[in-house]
Amino acid sequence: MADGENFVSTIFRAILRRPGPITFACILLAALVACSKPPQPEAAEEPKETGLEHIPMPDPLKYPRLSNMSSWQNPYLVVREDGIGIVDLSSREIHILKQEEIPAELVSLPLTAWPYGRVVLVAQAVPKDPSEQTKADLRKNRALLLGTLKELDVQVREAP
Repeated sequence: MADGENFVSTIFRAILRRPGPITFACILLAALVACSKPPQPEAAEEPKETGLEHIPMPDPLKYPRLSNMSSWQNPYLVVREDGIGIVDLSSREIHILKQEEIPAELVSLPLTAWPYGRVVLVAQAVPKDPSEQTKADLRKNRALLLGTLKELDVQVREAP
């Protein structure tokens, strides 16, 4: 028997000869150590599929200059008090979407709608009625939109 094993067995026999609180504490400690599991390595969280994975990451070198944002070619979203508008770049019409419709709308766009990569332009509409409630609705819609875009791994470019 190795010296270390001999030492442990000697200590163990001495503890068992004198039952008491120390014996109880040692048995409890041994049971806890024996029952504990080794720490499990954290599983890397797999990215959730969004449907936009086929669109490359943004390339800022392709963006138009801030002074010429009228030539923006990627999706263009407008935060409004009544929802989120997506601008049809061919006709410059705004189609109002509910927050839950944004992911499906972006996924439905063809790859040609994303020449700069996975980035959208976000602007905020000027409210017709600048009341506190309208401002609160705009803040809420903006926060929800930005959260949705983050979940979709879509970068945001702020309109000037």
